[in-house]
Amino acid sequence: MRGRDRLYRTEAVILRRSDFGEADRLLTLFTARYGKRRVLAKGARKTTSRRAGHVELFNRAELQLATGRNLDIVTDAQIVDAYKRLHEELPRLSYAYYVAELLDKLTGDDEENPPLYNLVVDTLHTLDTIPAAALDLVARFFELHMLNLLGYRPNLFNCTSCQTPLTEAADRWSAAGGGMLCPVCAGLEPHALPISLPAFKALRFLQREPLAATEQLQRLSEPLRQEIERVLRATLRPILERDLKSVEFLDAVRFAS
Repeated sequence: MRGRDRLYRTEAVILRRSDFGEADRLLTLFTARYGKRRVLAKGARKTTSRRAGHVELFNRAELQLATGRNLDIVTDAQIVDAYKRLHEELPRLSYAYYVAELLDKLTGDDEENPPLYNLVVDTLHTLDTIPAAALDLVARFFELHMLNLLGYRPNLFNCTSCQTPLTEAADRWSAAGGGMLCPVCAGLEPHALPISLPAFKALRFLQREPLAATEQLQRLSEPLRQEIERVLRATLRPILERDLKSVEFLDAVRFAS
């Protein structure tokens, strides 16, 4: 337990922010060492504040904080990466909102998870730099690997019910079980979703390959991308137990372009 007056430093991604009082901002951070944490940036809404630009939404920043009675206080902030294109281009920004909200809803406060922090940083960097045609694939990669790091790894190589190694004959997805079903087990689950062989292979690729490899899937057809999104959303829905506000925004931006 940290002492009340202790100063500490941490790198963080700004997941959420809201106005607090007359001039302050309430920030939701995600860090490698401390997990998710809500802190207060005093005076951050003042035009004269030196910290204001460093604690913008989705920035990656190096912060110094002081332990407070209820909320820790940001005493210094320096940008590590501002993700400029992500803030300037609405499609990229809409995916950042989705990633941030999904992370916020699936993680508790003060849960240390360095690999998950690295995934978030890599995802925001890729959303900022990858060709726009691959943005949705970055989101699918994030969903798959976040589920893995939180203990919900989708089964794509063994049947999610009986653990039999899967063959190309597998064509059903269990949202409740979180993965593919072999033909035998598929017949026992009436609510299993149909999934095509190309979608099955694409999911395997995304789970097995590094994030940079998502760019190789840019030529996937729009119907195939929608199929992959459908099965992953169906898997996330019972875990989240709610709809995400960012999904509506994301879909509105995507279908308007």
